[in-house]
Amino acid sequence: MQKIIKTKNTNYLAFFLDSLHKMFDPKTICVIGASSRQNSVGFSLMKNLAGTDYRGTVYPVNPKRRSVLGIRCYKGILDLPEKIDLAIIATPSFTVPDIVRECVKADAKSIIVLSSGFGETGKKGMLLEQELKKIISGTGIRMLGPNCLGYIRTDKKVNASFAIRNALPGRMALISQSGALCSSILDWALKQHVGFKYFISIGSMADIDFSDLIDFIGKDPEVESIAIYMETIKDARRFMKAASNFAKTKPIIVAKSGKFEESAKAAVSHTGSMAGNDAVFDAAFQRAGIVRVENILDLLGCSEALAKQPLPRGNRLAIITNAGGPGVMAVDAAIMQGSKISVLSKKAFSSLEKTMPANWSHSNPIDLLGDADAERYANALDAVLKENSVDGAVIIFSPQAVSNPEAVAEIVSAKARHSKKTILACWMGESFVEPAREILRRHSIPCYKTPEEAVRVFGYMDSYRENKKWLFETPSAKEFLPNPSRKKIREKISEYIAKKTLVLNELDSKQILSEYGIPVNKTLFAKNAKQAVSKSLQIGFPVALKVVSSSITHKTDANAVALNLASKKEVAKAFSEIIRNAKKSAPNAKILGVTVQEMIPPGNLELIIGSKTDNIFGPVILFGFGGISTEIFRDTSIGLPPLTQNLAKRMIAGTRVSRLLYGERKKFKINVSELEKILIGFSHFAVDFPEVEEIDINPIMVSNNRLFAVDARIVLSEKVLRKEKNFVGLAISPKAE
Repeated sequence: MQKIIKTKNTNYLAFFLDSLHKMFDPKTICVIGASSRQNSVGFSLMKNLAGTDYRGTVYPVNPKRRSVLGIRCYKGILDLPEKIDLAIIATPSFTVPDIVRECVKADAKSIIVLSSGFGETGKKGMLLEQELKKIISGTGIRMLGPNCLGYIRTDKKVNASFAIRNALPGRMALISQSGALCSSILDWALKQHVGFKYFISIGSMADIDFSDLIDFIGKDPEVESIAIYMETIKDARRFMKAASNFAKTKPIIVAKSGKFEESAKAAVSHTGSMAGNDAVFDAAFQRAGIVRVENILDLLGCSEALAKQPLPRGNRLAIITNAGGPGVMAVDAAIMQGSKISVLSKKAFSSLEKTMPANWSHSNPIDLLGDADAERYANALDAVLKENSVDGAVIIFSPQAVSNPEAVAEIVSAKARHSKKTILACWMGESFVEPAREILRRHSIPCYKTPEEAVRVFGYMDSYRENKKWLFETPSAKEFLPNPSRKKIREKISEYIAKKTLVLNELDSKQILSEYGIPVNKTLFAKNAKQAVSKSLQIGFPVALKVVSSSITHKTDANAVALNLASKKEVAKAFSEIIRNAKKSAPNAKILGVTVQEMIPPGNLELIIGSKTDNIFGPVILFGFGGISTEIFRDTSIGLPPLTQNLAKRMIAGTRVSRLLYGERKKFKINVSELEKILIGFSHFAVDFPEVEEIDINPIMVSNNRLFAVDARIVLSEKVLRKEKNFVGLAISPKAE
């Protein structure tokens, strides 16, 4: 049995990829739990392996059988006459650990555990799953599953699954956490003539996970795209690194379930894993260059389009149709997706006027009318494909009494051969148009059943183009990097930990954040009314007073804030009222005094910058519309630290409030690069102090062309009180890898 010795010179990735090669290109396979009983997993496995063109050797293993499908059966893996590249286990869960131990003794190179009854069933099953991981640890053996369907690799004729159908050959890879969903996708793909090179059910990911498979498949030049059905991920940093490397040259398309609280809970029970915040997954996918789709049909439709069609140069879409209704539906879908309906030039209109009937739509969508023949479609497509304002076209065909769907499909296919623009089709209907769909697919034009589906796929393709562009963006030459006193901040945090207090008061929060380049309004501390008056004179009227207490985080709700104080008398009175209201609101709170703050003029734009530790991706950064209406408007964007200036710019542009900061609707004359610098500095604080669970700067006000953080709160993780150090790691390495 080969042991792994970890040294600085060990090429760990190469070693594990070699094990994966043994799994996905095995010369010898044994099926442990092989059976002659029809409708059993062991029978389906043997039938899929021995009853196909697989050229390797298959050994059935079952102590209760003499033969399976006419092949001699062995009692155990240790009784086999040669070493095994792949051992597939299909026995009850309680028997699996001992079988895996035998696989280790037999020096099997890889294992697939199809059996259910592990982490997805609860604590007892999780202990079994952890036992499997412990058994193979340090052996070099890689394990797929448990609780999976297995895999199919079409070019090697290996069907190491118990799926009832085989996959067609192709240049796509599919990875799914759901085995049952794999079977449904396979059935759909066969009907749509969509092929795969790899078709993999990953199961509970006790060992092999998404990042392993992306790394492995990414080295295969014949694979053009990876489609993933995902419920969660287990190692965010490895996943982000693998995905971003692959996505630079080939697309990864993900359909992720568990968007809402109810379905996220279902995902926990199904996979035995924690479900993350869905908005954070969106941000992570965007950062890694991944295209996220809404459903399974879009997953396959988008994968097919990205594999067969050129990427659009932008999001400007032309729609050609022979029916007005479907054209309008396509426009609605395009606008909802964020695509633009192309504005055609005078030259294009002139060309169309010469070949279209008098009653054509005279606009985009180009309605050719119900009697449109193949020639009319050809003329319209010629005009559209010559347009610089068109990045892609969706061709819609609705069956009419005088129409010929096959003839139109042939002419569209012929025109597409000579174009470098994205062309997608929608032939509406079923059996009448199916032969035409076959013609289009044969010529690498994806064809969909509804206009909305075709337009959504165009939007996804443009998203990949945009994400891919950001993957290759280089940081600005004038990148802002803060130089804070980390030792000083660490000492302040230690003081709170010593007091077993998790919430830093506003004064300390502001002082710490200012170290990272976040501008704060003048803020001084006062223990009594006399000091409050003195500090007010020092700052200059008008001022604001706020209570200082780690126990009172929502100061306005406690009536512990006073604004626009314009005299010494008002300040003294406000101090007394704030302390009285604070004690009434939180009788057990430790109240230190008040902050006396520079009053920022009202009526300005309020923003929010925040950070929250996600249980999968670690710290995430939030930016958007701030103030007391933050939760009502929910105009925010999310990013993963550390941020560069380009990434900060993208976060700002991802909100509606950004229209007030730049562009034609700009209303506030601020230097947006300063806001970008604030986001960068803020993200570095989140990176430097993993013990911080949550940060709020709300609001950060835009006033007189300047930015001021007028309120701030830092919250530490409860783990610091338990002296734990296993904080959730960053999904993105703060250093170049």
